[in-house]
Parts: sequence; structure tokens; C-alpha cells
Amino acid sequence: MNTTRVRTAVVVGAGAMGSGIAAHLANAGVRVRLLDVVPEGETEDRSRLAREAIARQVKGGGFMLPVFADRVTPGNIVDDMAAYAEADWVIEAVFEDLAVKRALYEVIEQHRGEATMVTSNTSTIPLARLVEGRDEGFVAHFAITHFFNPPRQLPLLELVAGPGTQASVVEALTAAGDHQLGKSVLRCRDTPGFLANRIGNFWMAVAAAEALRTDIDIETADAVMARHFGTPRTGVFGLFDLVGINLVPLIWTSFLKLLGSDDAYHRYDITTDPVFTGLLDRGLVGRRGPGGFTRRTKTADGPVDEVIYTVTFQYRPRREPSDPVLQTRGLKAACDTDSPGGRYAWAVLRELVDYCCWAAPEIADHIGLIDDAMTLGYAWQAGPFALADAVGLDWLVERFEAEGRPVPALLRQAQQAGGFRPRAGAVLATDGSVIELSAGPLTVAQARGVLAENDSAALVDLGDGVACLTPRSKMNVCEPGLFDIIDRALELGSQGAFRALVIGSDHPRAFSAGANLNVFARLVDRNDSDELRRFTERGQQAFARLRAASFPVVAAARGLALGGGCELMLAAQHVVAAAELYAGFPERKVGLIPAWGGVTRTLIRSSLRGLPDPAARAFALASTCVISGSAYEAQAEGLLLPSDEILLNASRVLERAKAAALELVGVERRAEPQTFPLHDPRLEPLDASWADASETDRQIVASLAAMLTGDERLTEQDLLRRELDVALRLVVLPANQARMRHMLATNTPLAN
Repeated sequence: MNTTRVRTAVVVGAGAMGSGIAAHLANAGVRVRLLDVVPEGETEDRSRLAREAIARQVKGGGFMLPVFADRVTPGNIVDDMAAYAEADWVIEAVFEDLAVKRALYEVIEQHRGEATMVTSNTSTIPLARLVEGRDEGFVAHFAITHFFNPPRQLPLLELVAGPGTQASVVEALTAAGDHQLGKSVLRCRDTPGFLANRIGNFWMAVAAAEALRTDIDIETADAVMARHFGTPRTGVFGLFDLVGINLVPLIWTSFLKLLGSDDAYHRYDITTDPVFTGLLDRGLVGRRGPGGFTRRTKTADGPVDEVIYTVTFQYRPRREPSDPVLQTRGLKAACDTDSPGGRYAWAVLRELVDYCCWAAPEIADHIGLIDDAMTLGYAWQAGPFALADAVGLDWLVERFEAEGRPVPALLRQAQQAGGFRPRAGAVLATDGSVIELSAGPLTVAQARGVLAENDSAALVDLGDGVACLTPRSKMNVCEPGLFDIIDRALELGSQGAFRALVIGSDHPRAFSAGANLNVFARLVDRNDSDELRRFTERGQQAFARLRAASFPVVAAARGLALGGGCELMLAAQHVVAAAELYAGFPERKVGLIPAWGGVTRTLIRSSLRGLPDPAARAFALASTCVISGSAYEAQAEGLLLPSDEILLNASRVLERAKAAALELVGVERRAEPQTFPLHDPRLEPLDASWADASETDRQIVASLAAMLTGDERLTEQDLLRRELDVALRLVVLPANQARMRHMLATNTPLAN
């Protein structure tokens, strides 16, 4: 096979996991054959299971563009065995039954190409048992590649190689996972559950069991996990409902069989817990059934969220938890709270730290791998060892000793070393030594120095003559301090302090979530129309000057690029976007329009793409509030140009943006026309379809339509002036101000 790129793949198993993997391979441009069994008695549509699975992925958002589904061909394991020989990579994703997997491997072995790689998506069966009885060539090309669900979104890929796996195969799988599929690939030992599930499933069992054996209700337990441990909002019981309570007997029983009697999993055997068995006896398996620990019920008054009472298995309305622990800030303060919730928080943290310290030498070379597994695979904000450092190791040791509990050896060693992460770039190895980690993909944190800074933003030196403009506000929102740093960047760049500029940050979820609405609201409350104009003009002019800079400007866009944040992205000469980019203009919902060049730049970009009515495209983007579901959607909608780049690996966007900026140094920019056409007034009005909208919406879209309609051609400056005038007329209207205040107060739009 070509070791630099996987071009063709076969996925066997069209369940939720297998079809999700197939969809994500297609997102990466791979041609995929998705296979499953032939349904019993089926004669006409023998590949029906795979075909239906592809349709479910289209409906469920597994594909970043629906058209990518054309890259996946449905098939079955009887009629399509020849596909194994043609594939660079065969991924087995059937259910966790060793006999079934071995029988499948026997067939694949007979038909695969000489260089075809074969991997299993298993999370519970050791690699050594999977390859028993296979020939030397099969074993040399076999590994475990454990994806996390949903494969499109969760970035972790656990890679397990056996002693017989060729080094070139490991290298090829690592490269494919990283650079094609956009995953963070962690090399794992062939131990039960590898990294993430070994720790994550233990945490789930502890967090559920400790709540069920005490007087903690489900709402409080989930809130403590989300707010203080930094887990996703599901907490622990919501996570069981999400993954399926029916998986408990399969997965946790497998762990209990594989792990020795001294493993703490046996103290938290939820497979025999009467609440879990009671739920399963009643068919309450979670979101894929009639309910689980929680459910949502439709009523005449709207949906009602309910929680099960674990004594009677009857549902009741969800309550807002009131335990004092939820008023504290930080995990240490939570554990120090003398309340049921505080004692629960400490019990879970104690068991988690104890187990991680005990298991770490078996499963990992250093603690960073375990922390990374939990942040990447379970979407925790910080891994268990980072949590331990955050609460303080001296405090942890004192709590263990006060309870007469043995202090874990690794915890003692971390305390003596100055932390599990004693300094930047260093971590504790699981033998107790401190090791230096090699630098990963480029981050702003690796900058060589600060060229300018304030509370809102900074200009840092990325090296090689490239500076980075990085917001520092909450969710990287745009505010006056950012404009000050833009001014300083333009000044320094013109003086030769750097050759190119990147706009980006290390924020995992936001390039920029938009304008700081609090600034607008304060100016509105003061009824200061002159200051409103100055603030709006300031943003518009800052972005326009950035666009016209004498040096290349490249946006490194990942996560949210909304409203003003999208306009900041469009101010760049070139965009390197993470595939999971959610961009667009939601301003109408807060009573505004894009006024920092958004309407103007989308009209110009649509014109450059040769659209017959670019003003109509600009109107649609600004009025509908549609947010792209991916960077590919943003490109299809016109927010990104065909020349902009899309990477599946979000962690590599900044380093690619830096490289792209250097490539653009000295390159003449593509010339833009001097004037641009508006929407022909003789055609149907742009806002014709808004007749049934609310009066507030009609006024906003009518103003947009008027701005973009006319017989004349306008310059960019003409368009910017129109944009500014419309925005300032709208922002002072009471109905629009009500929308803004409602969004600030509730984080939901007001449909007035």
C-alpha cells in the first residue's frame, strides 16, 4: 500500500460504531466499502443493513457533507470478499465476540492484499487472543485501532500493536489517524480497556455506585461531576443513558473477567447492582429505549425532563439540585464541603486518584497518556492527574492519612517531585521519575515571546518571522482591546517586526464566538449614539485594515466563528480551518446585522466565485442565521473560498496556518474588482419570503435587502458605509435592544 495515505478501506460491521467509522473515513476522502451480514431470508437487497446504516449516518450528521456519503459503498460479507484484496485498510467493527471475530479474520486472511492492514475496533479483547491461529503475514499487518463514539467528533484513537506487528504498519496507521482522520493517536499497551476505558469505566462505576449507596439524587451527582470534575454536561448517569445501560453486562463483565481479584473494579461491580439490574429487567436501557436514569416525556404543555426514583423505578420531574456543594468553586472546595454532595465529591475523587495511581504502572509509560485519554476520549476538561495537581497533592495526602487509608506510592512520588506535572513540558513517569515530553503540534503557549498584550488579546512571536494575534477574552469574543492589539500588529508589521501574521488561539472550542454583547448593551443603556457609532466603526475599520495589511494574514480557525468572530476570520487573506468549524452570522437573533464587514465580504467572496447574484448570497448568509455544520459546509455556503484549506486534525491548524503564512510572503495577492453588483431591483425582492415573519425580523431583513439592492455597482468602501448605517439604525430600536438584553440574560434568542 501507499504508506503516506490510505485511499481505500473496508469496514466490516454496519452498527453505530462501524458505520460512524466508515462515514469519518469518507470525510477524510477515503473510498469505503461498508459490509455487514446478509439479512436472513433476504434475496433482493443483500446489502440492506449497510445501505440503511449509511442513510442513518447521513441523517445523524456522521458525514461532514451529505454528498460524502457517495464515497461509501454498501456491501455484505458474502458477496464482497474481493474488496479485502483491493483495500489499503480493513477495519473490523463487529460486536465483542471473540469467536465471531476470529471467524471473520480467517476469511479476511484468505482474501486480503499482501500489504492490506487489518485492525479491530475492539475495546475489551486483548490483541494476543485476536490473532491466535493467523499466519505470519496477517499478524504482521494487524493492530487494534480503537475509535470513540461518535467517530467524527471524538478525537482519541487508541492504537495497540502486537509484538509481531510491523513497524511500518504502526507508522502508517499513526499517520493515517493523525493527518487523514484528524485524530490524536495514543500508543497503548495490550492491557484490558487500554487507557480511556480502563479509567473511564472505573470512574463511571464509582460515580454511579457511590451516589446510589448514599442519599445523593441523580441530579446532584451529575451536577457535581459536570461542574467540579469537568466532565461533559451528561455527568455520570446521563452518560450511562447515552452509551446504553444494556452495555453494562457486556463491558463491565468483560473487565471483571480480565482483571485480577485485587483490582478495585471488583469492589464496584455494577453488573450485580439492584438498580442497574432493575432497569434492565424493565427494558430501561437509556436514550435508545423508553428511558433510563432519565427520560424526556412529551406533554400537552411541551417536553418534560424526568428522573427515575431508584427505589420504585417510577419517574418524577427533574429537580434543580440544591446541595451546598454546588455553590462552591473548584474541586477542592467541593470536597471540603460538609454536605452529602461534598462527601460524594470526595469519595469519587479519592477512589479515582487511588485507582489511577495503582493502575498507571500497568497501563502507561507516563501519567500524561492517561490524562490525554480522558480529555480526548471522554471529553473531560482535565484528566485525573491534572485534577490531583489542581486540588493540591499535600491536601490529598493529608486526606488519605486522616482516613487511615494507605497513600498511593505514585501519589507520594508526585508529591516529592513537585506534582504530577512538576514544570512545563515535564510529567511524572509511572516509575516515579520525571521525564520531558517532546513538543506536540504548535500552540500559542509555545510562543517565544509577547510583542504586545492587554486583557483582551495578545500579539506573540511564533518564530520564523511569524506573529500570532490571539484573543484572550471569554470564548475569544471581540472587544475594544482586541482592536487595540490589531492596531499594534499593523504598526509592528509595517515596521518589519515580523513577516506574516496568524490569527488564532489555543482555545479548543472557539476561534471567536462573536462580538462582546455586553459592550453593545452598555452603550445602548447609556443611549450614547456617538459612542455606538465609534465602537462599530472601530471594529469595521480594524478588520478592513487587517484585510489590507502589507503582510500575509492567515486565520487558524477552529470551533466557533460566529458573528464578529466570523468577520475576523473573513478579514484574513487565507483561512486554514479545522473541519469541525461552525461559522456564520447569528446577529439577526440579537437584533443586529453583521457590521464589521461581514455582509460586504460575503458579497465580495460570492462575486469572486462567479455567482450570478452575489448580493442574494450575502443576504441569505446574513439573514438566515444558518451556522455551518462543518468547514466543508462553510465552504459550500461561500464563507470559505475554494482556495482556503480544511484540516481534519484541529490540533494541527495553527502550525499549518503558520506554514501557509510563510508560503504567502512575497506572493502577489489576487486582485479584486473595484466595484461589485447589487441585487437587481427588477427581480423578486430579497426579503420576499419573509412576509410571515415577526415585525422585528421583517424590519431587520428589509434593511438588509435595501442595502444590497440597486442598479449601481458599489466599491467595497461604499458597501461598508451602507453596512454601518443599517447596523446603527437597527441597534437603537427598542425591539432589537430587547433581543440583545434577552440573549445576555438567558443565552437564548427572543422571538419578538
